Amino acid sequence: MHKFLRAAGFANINKRSELKNILKNVLKNPDEKQYVTMKDDSIAVEYRRDFSDSVGIAVCGEFSDDAEFDYEFYYPYFRGDFLSSHAEVDLERHLEKETYAGVFDDGRIGISIIFFLQNRLDYLKASMKKEFSTLRTDVNLSALAISGSIMLPIKKDQKQIQNYKKDIINRNNLINAARQGDEEAMETLTLEDIDTYTAISRKILDEDVFSLVDTYLMPYGIESDIYSILGEILNVWRERNSLTNESIYIITLNCNDLVLEVCINKKDLVGEPAKGRRFKGTIWLQGMVDFSVVNPPR
Repeated sequence: MHKFLRAAGFANINKRSELKNILKNVLKNPDEKQYVTMKDDSIAVEYRRDFSDSVGIAVCGEFSDDAEFDYEFYYPYFRGDFLSSHAEVDLERHLEKETYAGVFDDGRIGISIIFFLQNRLDYLKASMKKEFSTLRTDVNLSALAISGSIMLPIKKDQKQIQNYKKDIINRNNLINAARQGDEEAMETLTLEDIDTYTAISRKILDEDVFSLVDTYLMPYGIESDIYSILGEILNVWRERNSLTNESIYIITLNCNDLVLEVCINKKDLVGEPAKGRRFKGTIWLQGMVDFSVVNPPR
């Protein structure tokens, strides 16, 4: 069973027979069906069923020569509404099945962000017309979480908040300049990192790490699209799985100026989420790429 199925409101599904009944439900009563004829004349198909306003399950496979549906795999999904980035995105097929990983660099986070592509059939349709692996376009990030806790915010006055925003803008400008080969920007970034490391090393002796680190997004484990995240809560609301009646929290997070939404089962969240507080957890990062606004990479 998929590890992140519980995030979509299926925490009590323990038997494979129960899972099969849910997948049959998706195939019988889909909210959305997509088909793509591949170059080898096979027909890739994806059935989706929403079990709340934002969360559901996709069942994927293909039609055989005798028009029978051949099941291949399924996955839970969560559709986020926020435009997280406009960037150069690389897409690459996973080895074991017809799914894709997207990756882009974001100076706000400081690492390459890898996500599971939700609208893979849109990509297959687009690639039929024009072959590409890198494109500049909009990316909507969303995430499913299997564990999380609510933390209090770091106390900051208005002046500190303004200085923090200025520092982010300056750092992003330096990172962009460094990517263009600006040696002075590289040297400035290196010196800033050394100063930050020295300051944290001194303060960590007497202070808790989460009073020093406001937000972060970093890889977790050996799976490329699994992350540990700490972000400021911008908004939160609750949805309910129509089949299991389990409660799901939808939390909008600001992680170092990168905005994304996280879905988590109420049973897996410790604490009460509220605007201004922070969410810490382990997430599976998904993303929708807008293939209608594709621009050539610069």
